[in-house]
Amino acid sequence: MTVPLPPPNRIYLLRHAEAAWAEPGQRDFDRPLNEKGFGDAEIIADKAADKGYRPDLLISSTALRCRDTADAVYRAMGLTLEVRYVDALYNATVDNYLEIIDAQDQAAVMLVGHNPTMEQALEALIGHEAMAGSLAGSFPTAGLAVLDFDASATAWRLTDFVVV
Repeated sequence: MTVPLPPPNRIYLLRHAEAAWAEPGQRDFDRPLNEKGFGDAEIIADKAADKGYRPDLLISSTALRCRDTADAVYRAMGLTLEVRYVDALYNATVDNYLEIIDAQDQAAVMLVGHNPTMEQALEALIGHEAMAGSLAGSFPTAGLAVLDFDASATAWRLTDFVVV
């Protein structure tokens, strides 16, 4: 596992908001956000925008619940935000997430994806001790980790963790 170095200088890791349970015969991939999830996606997107958190590029899993979450961010950030949907983020490994981040040349990149991979990516970027000290439990739905590259330490650090 290779941890990405700048660019990007800032990484946003956004776990999709709460999803509905699958209906009989419905694929996991096609599960939308539930009512709470839609509301939480809007709240977290607005909180991020209010704090001035704005990626240059948003990369989202193509799963419906991630697209729904990414849509809320797009509305909150403005219609100039570049959004890409990437199939490889669904059922991906932590190495896939890190490779996708590392392949970007924008200053600030946001991934909208799934747990447990989102949590594993955060841990890979900031280390186990920082992760344990930052999260009480697992990476929550609609949780947004903001990471900045600390050039003096040549390491990623968690700047903020925004929750609903």
